[in-house]
Amino acid sequence: VQLVESGGGLVQPGGSLRLSCAASGDTIGRYCMGWFRQIPDKEREGVAGIESDGSTSYADSVKGRFTVSQDNANNTLYLQMNSLKPDDTAMYYCAAVRMRPLMTGLRTLGAFYKYWGQGTQVTVS
Repeated sequence: VQLVESGGGLVQPGGSLRLSCAASGDTIGRYCMGWFRQIPDKEREGVAGIESDGSTSYADSVKGRFTVSQDNANNTLYLQMNSLKPDDTAMYYCAAVRMRPLMTGLRTLGAFYKYWGQGTQVTVS
């Protein structure tokens, strides 16, 4: 599966953005999907994950502000980000793996995922 992110940009603190991850080559309904973010010289952070049955997990830092969802008809993953903070500034990546995680914690673990997009930059300032 190939993944292409879009929707990043510059937003003021308190603002909102919706990221999209368009998939091709396979149906995302067969995959566990995730959103990750990374800033230079820092470790990649799992932001949110969603399984094919709609079960979701979030990093504590984004709970209540971010919502992950997927549209199987359009083969697209989304990340709705509200109440954005400067600390949310990062490159955001979507990822996919055709496997069901045995533990919920794997939904936001980068090493669990096999396919990655190129990323989209989010800057909150």
